[in-house]
Amino acid sequence: MLKVLFSQRMLAFHALVLVLVPSFVWLGFWQLDRAGQRGAAVDLQQSNLAADPVPVAELSRVGEDVDPDDRWRTVEATGTWDTEHEILLRNRDGSGGVGFHVLTPLVTEEGTAVLVNRGWVERGETALDQPEVPPAQEGSVEVAGRLHYSETEENTGLRNRDDLPEGQLMMVDVDRIAADLPYPVYGGYVDLTRQDPMPEAAPEPVVLHEEDAGMSASYAVQWWVFAVVAVGGWVFLVRREIRDAREAEAGESGATPEVAGAAETAESTETGVSAEATEPAESAEAVGPSRSSEGPAESGEDSGATAGRGGSGTA
Repeated sequence: MLKVLFSQRMLAFHALVLVLVPSFVWLGFWQLDRAGQRGAAVDLQQSNLAADPVPVAELSRVGEDVDPDDRWRTVEATGTWDTEHEILLRNRDGSGGVGFHVLTPLVTEEGTAVLVNRGWVERGETALDQPEVPPAQEGSVEVAGRLHYSETEENTGLRNRDDLPEGQLMMVDVDRIAADLPYPVYGGYVDLTRQDPMPEAAPEPVVLHEEDAGMSASYAVQWWVFAVVAVGGWVFLVRREIRDAREAEAGESGATPEVAGAAETAESTETGVSAEATEPAESAEAVGPSRSSEGPAESGEDSGATAGRGGSGTA
């Protein structure tokens, strides 16, 4: 059996199982960890959205990014819109498909600006066309919105490009934007949810993407089921190989007596035929000579008798 279990084909299968099973187990724990992280993100989002609004200065500092634990908190600010330094963020989803988000600095009464995402606008006929953006409300306004940390390649998968039309960016890189503005800028940015007074026309409000624990927990169970299936398949194949080897061995050992028995039967048959063919010949030989020896004697007797009869007759 060891020869079967350690054949070249079975060794390859053993190696495959040794690679797959630990990988499936690890992937299951990885998905379970992701489920925990997503669950924590859901709890953080819900609790921060339910928290009372606070001034933006309490949660954001100039030159510092927003603490991830403060994401989605509602912050408030009062100031005036600086539409001259307005920026359009490309490839943003809205009710009409892919368009732009309008990012406008709000210069507060203290002279520090906060970047505010006023909402989504539809793009032009081509991706390079400048979209129509509703003008911002003039004068002093009070705004409130959800706080976010700066967008980077690591947390978005996006990358700013240098070949874009002027005034357009791929993501909210606060440090890059702040470097071109004539005033200090708070870290992070805000998705606008409310302003007073409201303009007659405004971009479409940014939709809140709710965090979801998703299917990570069920994916973890699936990976572990795959590991069990792999082990079960390995056991099944090993048992089948051993069974086939035993059946083949039994077939080979059983063939020799059968062949020997057939040979003996054929030999016996040939011997019997030869014996039967020989016996009549021997019998014929035995009968032939006795009859020929008796023949002359009988002939002599007959001749003698004949001679006697002839003699007596003559006499």
